[in-house]
Amino acid sequence: MNINWALMFEKLMNPWAIVGFVGQIVFGLRFLVQWIVSEKKKESVIPESFWYLSIVGSMLVLIYAFTQMDPVFIIGYALNSIVYIRNIMLIEKKKKQAA
Repeated sequence: MNINWALMFEKLMNPWAIVGFVGQIVFGLRFLVQWIVSEKKKESVIPESFWYLSIVGSMLVLIYAFTQMDPVFIIGYALNSIVYIRNIMLIEKKKKQAA
């Protein structure tokens, strides 16, 4: 397999690639947040911030995927977003009931 480094560099300099990278970083941060919260509580916990990081990261990667017309990422991140949005809706509903 021969790698075209010039093409790779050109793709990395695309402003949309920055959106994609930021999305992946935000998406990855959710696991770090979940791990830290779980370690502090000494039990497995999914904090509210996990879901917000999930949706923000997912939306950024989805935007990038649309600019690249990548059906694998488009379908994957669009479907995952349904789960994240639903969890945020359940969290908000619980907050309203508690108030």
